[in-house]
Amino acid sequence: MVLPRLKLVLSAVLALFLFAGLLVGAGAAADVTFSKQPLVIETASGQRHVFTVELALDSPQRQQGLMYRKEMAPDAGMLFDFEAPREVTMWMRNTLIPLDMLFIDSEGRITHIHEGAVPLSETVISSRGPVDFVLELNAGEVKKRGIAVGDLVRSAEIGNAP
Repeated sequence: MVLPRLKLVLSAVLALFLFAGLLVGAGAAADVTFSKQPLVIETASGQRHVFTVELALDSPQRQQGLMYRKEMAPDAGMLFDFEAPREVTMWMRNTLIPLDMLFIDSEGRITHIHEGAVPLSETVISSRGPVDFVLELNAGEVKKRGIAVGDLVRSAEIGNAP
């Protein structure tokens, strides 16, 4: 009789700890806020694609990124500013939506694209060289809009807005 009751109590305590952990994780995510600004991608063919992006400018914002989001508008994204050229690695831990990642140099040129990053994956995605910025868009936007390596990304954060 004692053993089943003990199992029940232990199960309830474990459930309480798991629930508390989820609340703490959700609270930490809610504490990080992002400003927004317009961003334009100019393709080699002369097309201009306008987005409104959230800015990840400091360490807590870069660490949070798009984690825990369930959706993002087609014309939205997040621009990560790493403040100086460096090799950047990204992953999709706690990221629920598939993404295209555009790696961008200090002048706004796309140097590498990783399409279709898989939600929740901890596979490391490399910039394949030094970059200053990473732009995350919904998966499929790169292909749909004909965005390619060499295209120009313009924004006030990059410092080359028209």
